[in-house]
Amino acid sequence: MASNTLGSRLLRRKPVSTLIAESEGHGLPAGAPEGGGRSGIHLRRSIGLWQLSSIGIGATIGTGIFFVLGTAVPDAGPAVILSFVLAAVTAGLTALCYAEMASAIPVSGSSYSYAYATLGEGVAFGVGICLLMEYGVSASAIAVSWAEYLNKFFDLAFGFRIPEQLSGAPGGGHWFNLPALLLVAMICFLLVRGVSESVKVNAAMVGIKIVILLLFVGVAVTGFRSGNLTPFMPLGIGGVGTAASSIFFSFIGLDAVSTAGEEVKNPRRTMPLAIIISLVVVTLLYILVALAAVGAQPWDQFKGQEAGLAQIMQDITGQGWPAMIFAVGAIISIFSVTLVVIYGQTRILYSMGRDGMLPERFAQVSPRTGTPVWNTIVVGLGVGALAAFVPLDVLADITSLGTLIAFSVVSVGVIVLRRTQPDLPRGFKVPLYPVVPLLSIGFCAYLIKGLHADTFRAGAVALVVAVVVYFGYSIKHSRLERPAAQAEAVEVDAR
Repeated sequence: MASNTLGSRLLRRKPVSTLIAESEGHGLPAGAPEGGGRSGIHLRRSIGLWQLSSIGIGATIGTGIFFVLGTAVPDAGPAVILSFVLAAVTAGLTALCYAEMASAIPVSGSSYSYAYATLGEGVAFGVGICLLMEYGVSASAIAVSWAEYLNKFFDLAFGFRIPEQLSGAPGGGHWFNLPALLLVAMICFLLVRGVSESVKVNAAMVGIKIVILLLFVGVAVTGFRSGNLTPFMPLGIGGVGTAASSIFFSFIGLDAVSTAGEEVKNPRRTMPLAIIISLVVVTLLYILVALAAVGAQPWDQFKGQEAGLAQIMQDITGQGWPAMIFAVGAIISIFSVTLVVIYGQTRILYSMGRDGMLPERFAQVSPRTGTPVWNTIVVGLGVGALAAFVPLDVLADITSLGTLIAFSVVSVGVIVLRRTQPDLPRGFKVPLYPVVPLLSIGFCAYLIKGLHADTFRAGAVALVVAVVVYFGYSIKHSRLERPAAQAEAVEVDAR
């Protein structure tokens, strides 16, 4: 029967069996109308291991590594290498928890779906809002910087720049960011056409990004000076922690793998492997780039340095071609990251729409392309508007906070699911349980503590929005609100 008290409504959980049945097309949520508002069409399983790993790598290796050293090295000095290790350990502990949850609950929705199955509807909705802010706001923030790198490439290659009025947020002589709008439009066009085409484009771009970063490492090593590593920790251990909090932004995206749960072939095996592969590749590249960079340039020269990696290569080689290579690399990187981030947001909205947390139209899937077309268009309009009219620093405030909260919830979910459903089939289990999930929670809390005050103010605004939407709409339209006696199970073909 439907829950009667507020507390029981907030704590009601969605059975894992129901989540999996919906993803496989074996049945609809309790009380859903025939077709579930989706004409009986489900997401298609078309993504393999390499393509899924590329989604994780592509979502993670983005603009972060291209600019994060300019803010992290002044905080930690050469010990920024330890900051990368600390951020990587946090991401790694959480990635192991994600791997277990993804193998046990191979559905779309990432930590939103995991929280719904383990911690209840209220927490799940809050996590869903965190993810929407993480994906939507970070997509806009990433798209904003596309104009900068595009202008740099045009300037170096053709001596031409996009007019200032069309390359930034309103104010200071700018009207709106036209390149950001075009970027979001191109990505939404790809996603509407189909996931298979999108992941192929992303896989190719990931390969290019890896080659460019390895090229930087190869060039920077030739200018390596051991004296640049001393003093190693000029600002103490506190500086290492502060830098790690900002560097964590560079690891955001590993959870994008888990948003593709319903479109992956053999998900119980493929998803854990893809998460671990993504983590290993990203961590090795980041540490190599950081070590090569601080070894090639004194740490006190990083502050305020624009296009830092390109500048280091230019200083070592004495030529201008490195800046052009990195401009091209950044253009490709930003496109790839924005593609994966917008993809992830549409799949989270899909899951929330299917559960009644948002209007049913968010869960509609095109019978021709197998993609949530209306959902993608709405996301594109929202992300495009933010990217075109809101400054970059405003957009970036909440991303790390939302991600760390979502990561913590997944780690808690592993513990809860082990206790409540110990016999649930799992394609991967967290080693050293429960030490790993507890450490993950602790490391996430430590990094949250190091965030700036503006981030917490933005988080408070997101919390207010979540409360208003949940109590104004979601709690009354939840599929779990409808009495089971009124539910009609409808068998549909997952075509």
